[in-house]
Amino acid sequence: MERIVILDFGSQYTQLIARRIRELHVFCEIHPYTHAPDLALGDDIRGVVLSGSPCSVRDAGAPNPDLGHLLGRVPVLGVCYGAQLLAQQGGGEVLPATIREYGRARLARLDTAAPLLRDMHADSQVWMSHGDTIQTLPGGFHVIASTPEVAVAAFQADGGQPTYGIQFHPEVTHSTEGKQLIKNFVVDICGCSQSWTPEHFVDSAVTALQNTIGPDDQVILGLSGGVDSSVAALLLHRAIGPRLHGIFVDNGLLRQDEFASVLQAYEGLGLNVTGVEAGAEFYAALAGLTDPELKRKAIGRTFIEVFDREAQKVDGARWLAQGTIYPDVIESVSVQGPAVTIKSHHNVGGLPDKMNLKVVEPLRMLFKDEVREVGAALGLPAEILNRHPFPGPGLGIRILGDVTPEKVDLLQRADGVFINLLKERGLYAHVWQAGAMLLPVQSVGVMGDERTYERVVALRAVTSVDGMTADWAHLPYEFLAEVSNKIINQVRGINRVVYDISSKPPATIEWE
Repeated sequence: MERIVILDFGSQYTQLIARRIRELHVFCEIHPYTHAPDLALGDDIRGVVLSGSPCSVRDAGAPNPDLGHLLGRVPVLGVCYGAQLLAQQGGGEVLPATIREYGRARLARLDTAAPLLRDMHADSQVWMSHGDTIQTLPGGFHVIASTPEVAVAAFQADGGQPTYGIQFHPEVTHSTEGKQLIKNFVVDICGCSQSWTPEHFVDSAVTALQNTIGPDDQVILGLSGGVDSSVAALLLHRAIGPRLHGIFVDNGLLRQDEFASVLQAYEGLGLNVTGVEAGAEFYAALAGLTDPELKRKAIGRTFIEVFDREAQKVDGARWLAQGTIYPDVIESVSVQGPAVTIKSHHNVGGLPDKMNLKVVEPLRMLFKDEVREVGAALGLPAEILNRHPFPGPGLGIRILGDVTPEKVDLLQRADGVFINLLKERGLYAHVWQAGAMLLPVQSVGVMGDERTYERVVALRAVTSVDGMTADWAHLPYEFLAEVSNKIINQVRGINRVVYDISSKPPATIEWE
């Protein structure tokens, strides 16, 4: 399968480059820059993109992989740091910029004859983010674009060699013709066919699963009712039919009425699913715990015990399927290469070793929105396909402090009011993720002529594409007033509602 490889030097925009390429229906992968020497070039790799970086090429210890085996053999595009690295390794000079350029800039000179800049226009707006500048290009390269402040805003190799560098970031929306530049590189220069569609992914994934999983092997999958595990289930079901055994564990920390409604949806899809009610075991494991990490570990450990117990009932189980998606994969590998722990509850960490099962992850190369596109191609019902992400530990990390059945019931009812009103008012689809948090504080209130001293709920709603970054959703004041009034009136024990207006970063989407 044809692909573009992105070598990641630590830029906050690296995933956005990948997204822009995939929007062109071209498959791409992100690798740490340390993989550069081991990158085996073949017919499948059509081009390489060098990302930006928070580092300076002039710093001691800055990323500096040998790129010699790539240049001239495959098209290469250096973005910001990547461009400076190409210039420095070729013998050019990179110096601190006299005027550091961040934010919007205009291309004052543009060589539209350059293949990279075809169909772009002079005065095009681009997004800059750099403290260094390329003072002198190496021999064998020439400038193809400048801004009033930056002489070398873009360059290319002489003689038709497909090596390019740009000082700006075409992947961000503020670069108004950035998508055109990326298309010029990926489609025209690299010659990618733009054939990587959801339907193509489904066909290739089903074939790969059938070739990987033995004809008599049974596969176990932990279902959650979310998009990722549900799409993984449909792919596996299409590949191996009833040999897929789904296990849906009710940990007592799901949303209101969620266990029954999700089981019903799975039955309608013809999936082989077992529902397990285990709330009491999770509450016992959580008793007295207040530290978020300890709660996550207790939930994860209990899930493993319950899941293992149910999985033992499946004869011939050889595989554990997981709904891992690409951001999980990327976040689990640092730019320097070695694996790092991001979240202790990532999927079902530790389960494969305990159960001696091989792991299959059919979605591990997809972003969240791509998972939804594949789900639509598979016919996943809208109520699951468009469902907001929900954390693996459930309401256990939306109850700050210790977790009890009484607190869960309180939060389920408040959360139910919030989510149902989002749907009724036509706002649910405009929010990427929403939920209520039960805070470990009480506040004074007045209801009728009586003084109350009850709990506080914080509402959280964000807009995002894949959850890597997020902004708080600007919900109408009238809607927020309606939610607050309804929660306080209907959920006895809560007398104050607040709204979280923090973005990610610096805050996370969840509170724990």
